Amino acid sequence: MKFGFVIPGGTAPEIVRLASELEDAGWDGVFYYDDIYTDGKTELSAAWPIMAAMAVTTKKVRIGSLLTAVGRRRPWELARESVTVDWLSKGRLVLPTGLGWAGDGAYTRAGIPAERRVRAEMLDEGLEMLDGLWSGRPFRYNGKYNQIRSMRFIPRPLQKPRIPIWVVGAWGRPKSMRRVLNYDGLIPVKKKPNGDHEEVTPADIREMRKFVSEKRVVKGNMRRDFDIVKDGTTSLDRTKARETVQPFADAGATWWMESMWGYQGLLEVRKRARAGPPL
Repeated sequence: MKFGFVIPGGTAPEIVRLASELEDAGWDGVFYYDDIYTDGKTELSAAWPIMAAMAVTTKKVRIGSLLTAVGRRRPWELARESVTVDWLSKGRLVLPTGLGWAGDGAYTRAGIPAERRVRAEMLDEGLEMLDGLWSGRPFRYNGKYNQIRSMRFIPRPLQKPRIPIWVVGAWGRPKSMRRVLNYDGLIPVKKKPNGDHEEVTPADIREMRKFVSEKRVVKGNMRRDFDIVKDGTTSLDRTKARETVQPFADAGATWWMESMWGYQGLLEVRKRARAGPPL
């Protein structure tokens, strides 16, 4: 199992400095979140410039945003930005993605439709376009939400066959899980009938791993290796941290993502970061 850390806030210089501290502390990945608007009171930095800065100030860690909502981005711009960061990082970028938060101002305040069905369709189109544009071959697209004339993007991503794409998969929702099968990793979620999130258990991870291994067929630009990414928060107590994480590792999760979303300040976050991975 590998271990990532999601930096939940701070000024842009603080976030970039913390990325280096996380690398020094032995973490395998450093991630930031890609939102446009929260409450109008919280300071927020743009994820892609942050990742570019991380790329040139670190040497080993994987870099990514948790997560980028492709549906609210222009896919051709995201394709160019992602390739640039992949080259800056010497092939360390990963692209976690999903429908995104419907309350993000990029949807609600910018006139982009926020209905779940529409966000899902826009995600599918965006991912298809990214894969086509990353190919380095002439590519055209005529979709419901996006149309482009023939474009050929060079350079291609430094990573081959492509930058790894991790996709949110809602266990129990067939369309969501079928989407995951076309890409390189699963960010698992479970939802109750009323739409509220439900805790993902090691047993769920085991079932999802079985589903992917039975249904996924590698083709085109897909990577053969496949990641399952579980997020959560662990104690500074190593024994307690191991008790939290080990069952997910045993069930087949390949990444643990330390996610201190309820942080009370950067001092608390830095303390956890410097303590290193839970295993």
